[in-house]
Amino acid sequence: MRRMRGIRLVAVAAVALLLAGCAGLPTSGAPNPGLTIGEEGQEDPFVFYAQGPKPGDSPEKIVAGFLEAAISPASNWDTAHEFLTDDFRQKWKPGAGVTIDASATDRDFDPSVGADDDSAKTAEVHAQFNQVASVDADGAYNAQAGPAKATYQLRRDKDGEWRIAKSDDGIVLDAETFVRVYQKYALKYFDPSWAHLVPDVRWFPRRPAMATSIARALISGKPSGWLAPAVRTAFSDDVSLAGDAVQVDTSQVASVALTRAALAASSTDLSRMRTQLEASLAGVGVTEVSFTVDGVPLDAGTAAVDGSIIDPGVLVLDEETFGRALTGDALEPVGGLTAQIAKVADPIRAVDVSLDARLAAMQLRDGLVFAVTAGNTVELDDAPGLIEPSLDPFGFTWTVQRDAPQGMRAWTEQRVRQPIAQAWPGAESISQLRVSADGARVAAVVTTAGQRRVVVAAVLRGEQSEPTELGEVHEIGRLDGTAQGLAWVGDDALAVLSSAPDPELTTYVVGGPSSSSSAPDGATAIAGAKSSTGLRVLSSDGAVYAQRGSSWQRSLRDVLVLGTRAGY
Repeated sequence: MRRMRGIRLVAVAAVALLLAGCAGLPTSGAPNPGLTIGEEGQEDPFVFYAQGPKPGDSPEKIVAGFLEAAISPASNWDTAHEFLTDDFRQKWKPGAGVTIDASATDRDFDPSVGADDDSAKTAEVHAQFNQVASVDADGAYNAQAGPAKATYQLRRDKDGEWRIAKSDDGIVLDAETFVRVYQKYALKYFDPSWAHLVPDVRWFPRRPAMATSIARALISGKPSGWLAPAVRTAFSDDVSLAGDAVQVDTSQVASVALTRAALAASSTDLSRMRTQLEASLAGVGVTEVSFTVDGVPLDAGTAAVDGSIIDPGVLVLDEETFGRALTGDALEPVGGLTAQIAKVADPIRAVDVSLDARLAAMQLRDGLVFAVTAGNTVELDDAPGLIEPSLDPFGFTWTVQRDAPQGMRAWTEQRVRQPIAQAWPGAESISQLRVSADGARVAAVVTTAGQRRVVVAAVLRGEQSEPTELGEVHEIGRLDGTAQGLAWVGDDALAVLSSAPDPELTTYVVGGPSSSSSAPDGATAIAGAKSSTGLRVLSSDGAVYAQRGSSWQRSLRDVLVLGTRAGY
């Protein structure tokens, strides 16, 4: 078995191409301000160019070059097609999926009989990869680590050169290159109440006509299988794109031609369709969507959805009060919650505040969970071994015992208990739980077969928006250390604070890869936010840290409890 090294590719930063035409640095013009302290600049875009086959390449080199050519999706992977026979070029489907391996330099190739025979007309090469994930034809990402194999059958062409005559559809990319060749986008669906938009992350190759790919995936595709029970779409099955492309003008208005079935849609459906598509296309800079049928504009408004909250600042409990830290060390009261929490004499372990700051789920250090409103504190759950509670956007407080994950329940503030069926089947224990801000998803850290796993599941709800059941459990990562905290970052990522063995912060895209960095020494808790810059970590000495790029900056001290905001 041989290992091919020395990847034949060129990665060219677009900025370098611009600088190549410059005689030097600018010497005139107004100065431009730089980044503020802790702000991260946008990474330079890269354009990858792959080389085609060379005369006399062996079957092994042809296969290696074919795999390397996956870095260039231009013209439907035109360079990769050069490694194929004339017949197979018409059959191979590069868009069928992506196998993501750990490293391009660690691919093993095992040429079979015929590969080294100068008189042979056919050959076969076996390739082995250290797979870390895959992406299917719909752009859905799945973490699936382990060895993977592929077989390539080759044949000499009329000029005596080896070309691939048969292989599996799809391409292979290493993990580092994948995020440069493919781009993350979030298709937006509605929750069953039509009040929240729920993201479904997909990955598409970077191309000029991204608006078309996204629109087609949303209008004619389906949500990811694990998420589907908790979301709905306004696009009926008989509505699809008419034509080959979505046109985006210089004002970033996308003109979307639909089939005639759209004429039967009600005004409510049309407004929801437009809202879904505008939110989905926001990732490519589209600010407005205009529908047409046979060239005639459709009158489509927009649907009202719950908007994102304005960053409320950091919620903390110190020796004196519970409040919102906006500037300096002073704390501002949080509605009527501050005065009510001040009445609690027992030590407090956790406080989760609703988006409207009207309700809080509070856990004492002895494990008891309470619902707190202005002037009222109601005990909800007194079961032993409860983990920290999580509020959802409909006012339900979720609780579960660490050693009984299947017994998860939700409570109204009037202490009405709602059992949740199909909760974490097979899990032996649970240490962290957070419901998303849209209420359609719940994330957890569970232990199954002795392995700590970061998982998500769809939330099924009843007529009064009460949670009734969880959908299929979808694993997005595994942990080596103990989970200290779990938080949502924005609407499509999770942050996990763990000891592995040193404090570590790992961010998982729900439907994408993960990245890890060190956390402050003694980190014990985390609070999520709309973006990574809003994340806060509490250390064992009472200091609160904010993430600034790759470092942590202390922002508060003498804090007893780091409060959280529901959905984050």
